[in-house]
Amino acid sequence: MNWKKQREPMPKNLQVTLNTFFILAGSMILAVSYNLFLLPNRIASGGLSGFATIVYEVTGIEPALTLWSLNIPVFVAGILLLGGLTYGGKTLAGTLFVPLVIYLTRNVDAAVQDPLLAALFGGIGVGAGLGLVFRAHASTGGTDLIAQIIHKYTGASLGACVFIMDGLIVTTSAFVFSLEYALYALIALFVTGKTIDVVQTGVGYAKVALIITREEESVQHVILNEVDRGVTRLTGEGGYTKEPKPVLMCVVNRTEVTKLKHLVQSVDSEAFVVVSNATEVLGKGFKK
Repeated sequence: MNWKKQREPMPKNLQVTLNTFFILAGSMILAVSYNLFLLPNRIASGGLSGFATIVYEVTGIEPALTLWSLNIPVFVAGILLLGGLTYGGKTLAGTLFVPLVIYLTRNVDAAVQDPLLAALFGGIGVGAGLGLVFRAHASTGGTDLIAQIIHKYTGASLGACVFIMDGLIVTTSAFVFSLEYALYALIALFVTGKTIDVVQTGVGYAKVALIITREEESVQHVILNEVDRGVTRLTGEGGYTKEPKPVLMCVVNRTEVTKLKHLVQSVDSEAFVVVSNATEVLGKGFKK
């Protein structure tokens, strides 16, 4: 089969440079999206940036100043209470750079005046920025570090800690702004999470097929030679008959799904085929 050649591991210096680019680019996208969409439309979609939006509305204090005043103590507390940070200097870079860009772009005009559009595109921008930062194995600090501290001393799950903190910020925004703006914040929060997933794992371009057939050898042959994809044989058992049933597993691109189904049906018209999405595929023939 014509597998793609395996690539050599990326040199360490190049990896460090790439991670630094991801952190700075991601932080910049996050900060600009915040000033273009979320802040001018009073959308506090969780995190310390959402809290800074509320503080700005109530007191007029610049969000960048609020973020610096909170992020730096939280970072120091993380070092002291967690006994050293996993993300180290990379987290510090994101912690300092995001407020800096927010401060430098504080006078830009709002991109849209519609809160719904602001929630959607602000969520996409913030999610894309965070996704790039996470791909560099870093963080922008804030509620992520607070969640780690709470997790260590209470045993609560990290997901629950982040959910509770974001929930408190969104709930507070309902009182400071209105229930309508809190709902917009929830939309932005949801879109942010989905965008982070897309940036981290891709858009699910691959499909995984499970094939149960009596013509095992023939089906394997057409997949290996006609589709040019690998096949893994799994051992199954009929739930009713208790008879052993081989299950063939094959991962293909979306453009190859129709061809795969047609070839399997041409060999065994009674074959049972299940095709589902594969969010991310790493290995030969796909991405490394």
